[in-house]
Amino acid sequence: MHIVDLIIKKRDRYELTTDEIQEFVAAFTRGDVPDYQAAAFAMAVLLNGMSGRETTDLTLAMAHSGDTLDLTGVVDVALDKHSTGGVGDKTTLVVEPVVAACGLPVGKMSGRGLGFSGGTLDKMESIPGYRTDLTTEEFLKQLKEVGLVLTGQTGDLAPADGKLYALRDVTGTVPSLPLIASSIMSKKIAAGAQRIVLDVKVGVGAFMETEEAARALAETMVEIGRLAGRKTVALLSDMNQPLGVAVGNALEVREAIETLQGGGPADFREHALEVAAHLLLLGEAAPDLAGARQLAEAALSDGRAWTKFRALVAAQGGDVSYVDDPEKLPRAAQIETVAAPRAGVLAACNARVIGETSVMMGAGRLTKGQPIDHAVGIEVHAKVGDRLEAGTALFTLHAHNEDTLAEARARVLSACEWSDSAVARLPLFYGVVD
Repeated sequence: MHIVDLIIKKRDRYELTTDEIQEFVAAFTRGDVPDYQAAAFAMAVLLNGMSGRETTDLTLAMAHSGDTLDLTGVVDVALDKHSTGGVGDKTTLVVEPVVAACGLPVGKMSGRGLGFSGGTLDKMESIPGYRTDLTTEEFLKQLKEVGLVLTGQTGDLAPADGKLYALRDVTGTVPSLPLIASSIMSKKIAAGAQRIVLDVKVGVGAFMETEEAARALAETMVEIGRLAGRKTVALLSDMNQPLGVAVGNALEVREAIETLQGGGPADFREHALEVAAHLLLLGEAAPDLAGARQLAEAALSDGRAWTKFRALVAAQGGDVSYVDDPEKLPRAAQIETVAAPRAGVLAACNARVIGETSVMMGAGRLTKGQPIDHAVGIEVHAKVGDRLEAGTALFTLHAHNEDTLAEARARVLSACEWSDSAVARLPLFYGVVD
């Protein structure tokens, strides 16, 4: 079958066969499918969806488009954690050092920002020298010796996903359940993860805006994991408002460091501890979730997680002096506080608007391969349900110039809704799929 016939078939809402999906992925990986055809395929999938069988076939085809890792000879159990993307979601930077500090190695291949959602690699590259391009050999060596790896996708692991991932960001095809599920799980399967915790975001600042859609994505990925022989658990977590305070690369690294050193925003700390507890439970470090939570809290409070984070940065070539003194991290030229325009209760702080504003300021990408500004971003000083007086600090904007600062000021204020009466606080989590 010609690739254009396959695109037409999916455009017309027919189900693709296993062979057709494997043929497309193989041809795309070889470079025989140009970007414009791959983009058309992605748009057809976004508009018309895929069956569970098609999604699993796409996942496995991408996972086997290059090498796959077998970590059984390197660690006793290979753990991994993945977030579907959110605003202010720097959870990986805390969760993985916590789990590794408890004696369970974590080898993670992360991605860059997609749309309004920040990318873990972009955050870590705020640290001068930090390498996100480890080879497979370096990945395995560091996992065995340090017990913690946080790098980008290597060229020989799930290369089809790496190519499609970059296209989705600039073709409006990010929020597709089959593409999200297959992208996430193909990387996990290819990288050898045996036990996986998925942090599936719900809300206006997530790719799945409703709990129903997020649960469907979670169930799809958990089922893919089951079929591939991986123990997988998914948490449904809120993304109607930004997580923590910081939104933006260097700002989020600073917040993660504060949390690893015993501080940090209460909601972010709680979120990180809950995700870490589920990962520790899957790794059988504790008999139940309560015991796993105690292990996570101890690793955070006694400094072992912070020590593990420093070891990670050093192992991957980062200048540790920048994490020891976060004031050295990139800082924006223009910093301005935006005050609450009125007294009242904050009824909403639209995470999508905040994320899109951060991208506009330069913290994310509008085109494929576009460089980002690690210094810019937004600090969000209030949570839904907080009662504020007029003039109270609501946001702090970190901008490159006055023009973006002025636009950002108007945007962040438009993200807020107000009430004169009490407003219920948003939950951190909505449920678990296992």
